[in-house]
Amino acid sequence: MKQKVTIGIFIVVFLGLVLLLYANRKSANDNAYSKIALLNDSSACDEVQAGEELETLSEPAISDSIFEICKPASLSGIPEQIIKKKAYIVSYNKNTKILNWVAWHLTADHSEGVIRRSNVFYEDEEVPLPRATNEDYKGSGWSRGHMCPAGDNKWDVEAMNQSFSLINVCPQDASLNSGLWNSIEIDCRKWAKRFQDIYIICGPVFYKQEHEFIGKNEVCVPEAFFKVVLCLNGEPKGIGFVVKNNAGTKKKDLYYNSIDQVERITGLDFFPILQDDIENEVESKLDMNLWR
Repeated sequence: MKQKVTIGIFIVVFLGLVLLLYANRKSANDNAYSKIALLNDSSACDEVQAGEELETLSEPAISDSIFEICKPASLSGIPEQIIKKKAYIVSYNKNTKILNWVAWHLTADHSEGVIRRSNVFYEDEEVPLPRATNEDYKGSGWSRGHMCPAGDNKWDVEAMNQSFSLINVCPQDASLNSGLWNSIEIDCRKWAKRFQDIYIICGPVFYKQEHEFIGKNEVCVPEAFFKVVLCLNGEPKGIGFVVKNNAGTKKKDLYYNSIDQVERITGLDFFPILQDDIENEVESKLDMNLWR
């Protein structure tokens, strides 16, 4: 009889320990999932103008480390709303109704794909009214020029669709859009394949003059565009471009520059997270032989 009682007590204690271990493990898993959900909460990544509360609608896929490398230093005295899309990060200016800059990480895998262009440009509700619409471009004489190109987003349907957001677009000369600007984009995809990955930032350049505006929402037309490219594989290197917003058929319409030179033209500080010695090395000089 005593033996049966002892066995019964042992079974009860054993089952109690099993239930206790299960409860602890479940609690730990719940905590872990809560932490993952918090890390994936995109609202913590948005920057808006003081006093503005803007809802972010899309779920970003860019990692924090890529975000930190791509993002230029914060702007001073210029409206800036930081938005993460699937494939790019954009600094939006509510005054010009276009971006200050857009940045992305282009890998060898992402430099090609099977996803077709959506060709559906759309008004982006992540930015405040008034904002650019397709009507603003109609009859304006300016094309809707991608900054982060559709050709860099053939790897994913959502990335492709978001490349047609009007916050990734500037009024651009149609011949430049399909000609010289497109050839620079093709070069970048070649470099991504050759070097495995590169970091790209591009956007509008405004000269100190009166600017043209289009549409009822007064979308500002840039006088030129810039693009800077950083490669950290092998020997770190950088290259910059400044392209006038015209047909792009003349020799002086395109300038190859060091990243430092593009910084002086735009007032932007690119890749500030880099170690000072690496930043100085890749930004202060341009060696075209490294990119041929």
